[in-house]
Amino acid sequence: MSNFKISCVQIASGPNIDANLLEVKKYIEKSKKLGAKIVVLPENFAMMAANDLKYLDIQEEFGNGKIQEFISNVAEKNDIWVVAGTIPIKSKNEKKVYSACIVFDNKGKIVSSYNKVHLFDVNIVESKEKYNESDIYVHGDSIVTLDTPFCKIGLSICYDLRFPELFRDLSRQGVELVCMPAAFTAVTGKAHWEYLIKSRAIENLVYFAASAQGGYHVSGRETYGHSMIVNPWGETLDIIKNKSGIIISSIDLKSQSKLRKNFPCLDHRKF
Repeated sequence: MSNFKISCVQIASGPNIDANLLEVKKYIEKSKKLGAKIVVLPENFAMMAANDLKYLDIQEEFGNGKIQEFISNVAEKNDIWVVAGTIPIKSKNEKKVYSACIVFDNKGKIVSSYNKVHLFDVNIVESKEKYNESDIYVHGDSIVTLDTPFCKIGLSICYDLRFPELFRDLSRQGVELVCMPAAFTAVTGKAHWEYLIKSRAIENLVYFAASAQGGYHVSGRETYGHSMIVNPWGETLDIIKNKSGIIISSIDLKSQSKLRKNFPCLDHRKF
């Protein structure tokens, strides 16, 4: 398929899983009505906890659990592929989980999963925020791509955006589209979000679909939002700032292929 539509959902998840899932369902259904074949959900779409330890309470076995079953059913009912943000998935360490981006096809079947590789352990002086994801999460150790009926997709999650080598590796594996769930802080998002997304798209000549948490959360946290879909030339195809909703755009693989032939920087790599 040389041309198809993708959508990204933006919400400000709270502590109530059922409420968050119902909101996600509404936006998946809207994406389907607008013609999207794939929809990308944000990081922590099912719950944005005030304390990361809460994610241990809702962890699921891979392939089984309330959150995964809900998304599977919604994907099948709406005949749409879902890149399901992140879900806390059990690891061998009882005190830690994986932050897993799980992909469901239009029949509700799990077809791929990516465990977040780069964990957000930082102090943000401006807003007095401190994050230590490695206290609760296990680092992923694999690059993940998947072939779909639409194109070849590469997966990434939030903080991964700051590590260009990951995206270069995805590029070497031939991806045409990168999907990235995220929950960037308001401070770091304002400073770097759009620049980094456009850089990753431009340097690898890929489409980039970033679905973010956006707004004020019950936990007191503020996320930057600005979910966006960018083309391989770094042009913004659609964006939503700091409210809940969806963005949608066409992915034109013929145009991408023509660009890669006319501007063959990927063929000029030396390292």
